[in-house]
Amino acid sequence: MDQNIAPEAAREGALPEWDLSDLYPAPESPAIEADLTLAAREAEAFAARYRGNLARLAGDALAEAIAAYEAIEERLGRLMAYAQLYFAALSTDPERGRFYQRISERVTAISSNLLFFTLELNGLSDETLEAALGASPALARYRPWLDELRVFRPHQLEEALERLLHEKEVTGPAAWTRLFDETMAALRVTLEGEEIPLEAALEKLAERDRARREAAAHGIAATLGRHIRLLAFITNTLAKDKEIVDTWRRYPYPWSSRHRANLVEDEVIDALEQAVVEAYPRLAHRYYALKARWLGLPKLAYWDRNAPLPEAEDRRIPWAEAVEIVRGAYARFSPRLAELAEPFFSRPWIDAPPRPGKAGGAFAHPTVPSAHPYLLLNYHGRPRDVMTLAHELGHGVHQRLAARQGYLLSQTPLTLAETASVFGEMLTFRALLDAETDPARKRLLLAGKVEDMLNTVVRQIAFYRFEKKLHLARRKNELLPEEIGALWLEVQSESLGPAFDFDAEYRVYWSYIPHFIHSPFYVYAYAFGDCLVNALYRVYEGGHPGFVEKYLDLRAAGGTRRHREALAPFGLDAAGPAFWRQGLDVIADFIETLETLPA
Repeated sequence: MDQNIAPEAAREGALPEWDLSDLYPAPESPAIEADLTLAAREAEAFAARYRGNLARLAGDALAEAIAAYEAIEERLGRLMAYAQLYFAALSTDPERGRFYQRISERVTAISSNLLFFTLELNGLSDETLEAALGASPALARYRPWLDELRVFRPHQLEEALERLLHEKEVTGPAAWTRLFDETMAALRVTLEGEEIPLEAALEKLAERDRARREAAAHGIAATLGRHIRLLAFITNTLAKDKEIVDTWRRYPYPWSSRHRANLVEDEVIDALEQAVVEAYPRLAHRYYALKARWLGLPKLAYWDRNAPLPEAEDRRIPWAEAVEIVRGAYARFSPRLAELAEPFFSRPWIDAPPRPGKAGGAFAHPTVPSAHPYLLLNYHGRPRDVMTLAHELGHGVHQRLAARQGYLLSQTPLTLAETASVFGEMLTFRALLDAETDPARKRLLLAGKVEDMLNTVVRQIAFYRFEKKLHLARRKNELLPEEIGALWLEVQSESLGPAFDFDAEYRVYWSYIPHFIHSPFYVYAYAFGDCLVNALYRVYEGGHPGFVEKYLDLRAAGGTRRHREALAPFGLDAAGPAFWRQGLDVIADFIETLETLPA
C-alpha cells in the first residue's frame, strides 16, 4: 500500500488505502508477464481463426467468437486497470510511469491483432446480421453491443488505417495525457513560505479566511502561469490530433464522436445545453448575488465562489463519520444498495489520503467484471468530500451491479453512468436534510447542495461550451495561451454572472482541469446526470410503484439499454428542453427557498 499520508489528512483519523493485489500482487509479479504472454498468444490464435471468416459463421458460432474476443479483452482490461491505478497513486514516480508505459505499449501491440474483428462485424450486411441474431439466443444476448458497434459504422476506416491509429496512440494522445498528468502531480504552490501540491492549494479556495483564499488563488495562478505555455501546447496538440482523426472519420463537429460514444442524439444534448444556458440568470446569477450579500461583499472575486458561509461550522468530518453518513443514506433507500456498497468500506478498495504526487480529484475505476471497482479520493474532511464519497460510491455500486453483464455489456454510456453517482449524492443530501432540525444548519445544507448542483450543471455546461469554442478556434490556428484564457473568461462570465469580478489572472485556471485532456466533451455528462436525477428523484418522492426495484434493475442493465429505453419504466423522456427545465426547476426551487430563509 502507498504510505506518506499528508499531515492534514492524518488529523482526520485513519484513511483507507487501496490494495491492488486483487488485480496483481505487484508490478514485478510473474502473473503480469504470464497474462501478457497468454493474451498475445490468444489474440494471434483468434486472428488466425476468424479473420476473413465472419460472414460464413452461423449465429452460435458468431456468438462463440464474440465470447472469445470478450475474454481476451477482459484479460487486457485487467492489465491496463492495474497499470492505471498503480500510476494514479503516485504519478510523479518515474518507475511507475515507466511501468504504465510498458503495459500500455504491450497491450496496444497485442490488441492490434483484434482490430479486424469489430471492423468485420460492421462489414456484415444488416440482413446477414439480423438472420444470425434471430437464429441464436446466445448471439442475441450481444445485440446491444452489436448495435453500439453499428453506430460507429459510418466512421470506421479500413483496417490498415485503424491499426496505424491504434498503435500510434501510445506515442500520440496517450503520451500527451501522461505528460499532463505527471506535470499536474509535480506542480507545487508556494503559500506562507511552504510549497504544497496543487491539489492541496485548490482545497484552500474553500477556506473561511478570505485573505487565505486570495493568497491561495494568487499562488495557484502563479504556478499555472509558469507552466501555461506547456499546458497550452498540450491542449493545442490534442485538439489538432482530434481534428485530424475526426476529419478522417467524417465526424461533422469536434463533439460528435462523444455523442456517438454516449449513444445520445445530438438534439438531446443541444436541448440540454440550451435549457441550462437559458437558466443561467435564474440559477447561478441569482444564487451568487445572494451569496455576495451573505458574505457582505459588493462583488465576489473568483476565490469567493466556494467560500463557506459566515455561520458555517469550520469543522472537518472524520472518515468514520463520513462512511456512516453515506452508508446510512444508501441503506435507507435500499438494503440491497447498502449491501453492495459495504465491501468498499470493509475491504481495501478505496484510496482516500491526499499525498504529494497522487492524481488529483476523484474517480471510480470499474476494472473488470472478474474483479471489482476501486475508488480514488482525496479526502480532506470537508462536507463536499462526503458528497464526493457518495458520488464515487454510486459509480462503484453501479459497476458491481452491471458486472453480471460481462465485460462488453457492463460498460455504460457516460450519460447514464453519471446518473448513478449523482443519485448517490442526492440520497446522501436528502438523508442529511431530513435529519436536520436546526433551521440555520438546514439552510447551510441547502446552500451547500445548491453550490454542488451549480458546479455539476452550470459549471459543467460552461466547460462544455468552452471546449466547443476552443476546438472550433483551433481548427483555424494554434491558440496562444492568452487566446485560450480569453475564451475561458468569456464562458465563466456568461455562466456565473454579474455578481463576479474576474481578475485577469483567472484566465489560466482552465489549464488544470483534467477532463479537457483525458476525455474531451465528457463534461456535459455531469449536467445530464444531475438534471436526470432531479427528475428521477421527483418520481421516487411521488411514490412511483416499484421505484427501488426499477432503479436497481436500471443499474444492473449496464450497457444493454439506451437512455430512452432505460427511462421509460419511470415515465421519463429526455428529448426536448422541457424535460431539462424540469430538472433545473429543482435547483431554482432550492434557491427560492434559500431566499425566504432568515440569514
